[in-house]
Amino acid sequence: MMPELGKYAFAVLASYGVTLALIAAISALSLARARRMRRQLETLEQRMRGNG
Repeated sequence: MMPELGKYAFAVLASYGVTLALIAAISALSLARARRMRRQLETLEQRMRGNG
């Protein structure tokens, strides 16, 4: 099902590879930040309950 890319095969496939790697990296960073923010929010909520 792969089209014949001829002399551009390396450039096209490398571009796909880089794109997939960047999408994976952005997703991982986003998930890590979401976890960090959730922990910080839980800590803040616990402090607010303790003082309330």
